[in-house]
Amino acid sequence: MTYSVCFVCTGNICRSPMAESVFRARVEEAGLGDLVQVDSAGTDGWHEGGGADPRTVSVLRDAGYHSAHLARRFETDWFAGLDLVVALDSGHLRALRRLAPTAADADKVRLLRSYDPAATDPDVPDPYYGEFDGFEECLRMVEAASEGLLDVVREAVERRAA
Repeated sequence: MTYSVCFVCTGNICRSPMAESVFRARVEEAGLGDLVQVDSAGTDGWHEGGGADPRTVSVLRDAGYHSAHLARRFETDWFAGLDLVVALDSGHLRALRRLAPTAADADKVRLLRSYDPAATDPDVPDPYYGEFDGFEECLRMVEAASEGLLDVVREAVERRAA
């Protein structure tokens, strides 16, 4: 049975597609590609059907990640098929927990930076209105948290297999 992870930010063109690409690469490197499904969405539908922000694509490409992305809006009924919903900031966390149809679904929502023991701020700042270096900083935060997240997902996958 596949373990499903969905990363969520506001418009699904900057932070969440970046997290999706980085985490998918980590999953593949760990040999879990057949066992873990990774995708992303936004809390709002402003950019639905559009690609990732060109700055996101550039930062990912320069760091060696692949990104083929179309923005979409997170739907409440997705909770049933997801094991983990990863919010990129506290506002997304609150919005997703309000959307959750059950307490069990609300418990699936976690902040990405909670998986980075060195993080002092729980949020990945939105780089959209800033300069290019904000996208580079976003990538560093996503990469740092992805290692801890991979450990948690690997353990969950191993428990299912046992």
